[in-house]
Amino acid sequence: MLKRILILAAALGLFLACAPKQAAPKVMARAVPERADDFVFENNLIAGRFYGKALEGNPTSPGIDIWVKLPGALVADEWYKNAVEGDDANYYHRDHGGKDCYKVAVSLGGGASAPLIDGTLRYPTTNYRSCEVLVQTPDSVTFVLHYPAWDATEGISVALDKEVTVVADSYFCQVRDTWTFTGTDNLTVAAGFKLHNAQPTVEASLQEVDRVAIWEHASDQSVEPEEGMIGVAVVMPGAEDSFFSEELDHALLTRTVVSGEVVSYSFGSCWSKGDIAQAAAWFQVVSEL
Repeated sequence: MLKRILILAAALGLFLACAPKQAAPKVMARAVPERADDFVFENNLIAGRFYGKALEGNPTSPGIDIWVKLPGALVADEWYKNAVEGDDANYYHRDHGGKDCYKVAVSLGGGASAPLIDGTLRYPTTNYRSCEVLVQTPDSVTFVLHYPAWDATEGISVALDKEVTVVADSYFCQVRDTWTFTGTDNLTVAAGFKLHNAQPTVEASLQEVDRVAIWEHASDQSVEPEEGMIGVAVVMPGAEDSFFSEELDHALLTRTVVSGEVVSYSFGSCWSKGDIAQAAAWFQVVSEL
């Protein structure tokens, strides 16, 4: 009996040794209740976060916070764990093969969207308030963030469901924004990124009818200096206009929609310490999307 058990155990060990190994996930996205209700997303090239309820007022902003990183492993969970459980609350603001060195404040950050009414971006009055992960595989994750209705201007109430898909091996995430509103027949929506004119940071830029991109210095050096450069871009097929606005401190792509219509676009970023070291290389990636 013992001999038979040993033979079966050996056979099982051989089977497990020969079985194909499951590939490590290249994407992740999740709510982070342990750290101010962030919602973090990441693939093997890029990472970032959206702000949740616990951060409202500090800031209340739809903006995407870019986290630069070296290509390869997923790092966000490790960064959060060390920031929350370790001795350094600024752990993810320090370079551990990447970090948060991007300033969002009240803005679109690195690729969010908002109504553009009478020449002004009308931001939500809350951060995202609920979320769901819709699809999760080792190479792709899709999630949706809900921004409850707010008064974009007198007589116009707006709500947003933001669906984001993160795929492996890409510097870009795909967005499907569903805008519902009352008080007007149509709404101009602008997607884009902050220009950080106050620093200033932008070294080079790209503008076409359906895409805008920059190559810039880090905009947040409050914890430690950053020598690398950051590429940021937004691409919107079917955009009606694109422009860089010094007054709004944003580069924007716009479309006019009716209530319930989906606005599709992509936002992306890179870090010069990774595989894209120069502005020309970044703009080539953006042009080919």
